[in-house]
Amino acid sequence: MAPKIAIVYYSMYGHIKQLAEAEAKGIKEAGGSVDMYQIPETLPEEVLKKMYAAPKDTSIATIDDPKVLEQYDGVLFGIPTRYGNFPAQWKAFLDKTGGQWQSGAFWGKEEMAPVNRAQKELELAEKQGHAFYQAVAKVNFA
Repeated sequence: MAPKIAIVYYSMYGHIKQLAEAEAKGIKEAGGSVDMYQIPETLPEEVLKKMYAAPKDTSIATIDDPKVLEQYDGVLFGIPTRYGNFPAQWKAFLDKTGGQWQSGAFWGKEEMAPVNRAQKELELAEKQGHAFYQAVAKVNFA
């Protein structure tokens, strides 16, 4: 059985979403299956409009419960930076993962957090997704 990979991202302006899609493409080209999830938005719509935020892609599920990630063999995290730190949306999600850490549900899961954002980096992100899938497949399913 091939490893299952999840990509979890937050993207206010669409850059991280593009990276996540490139990673997913690389995983699929390597023969893997991948599901994408978005981190829930915590800002009010009126604030997002003033910030000129891109609309959320409603075809990609929002992940409210980190328990969903327990079914995956590997997870790619798409995390933008806000003044050198995680955005509050990611912090709110990670605060919900205490049960998984306490029970060991994430033990042995492969994880990666690509952080490139430039257009040229999309090609690299696709290759990273491909390499990540191959590494997970070798470690867990060889």
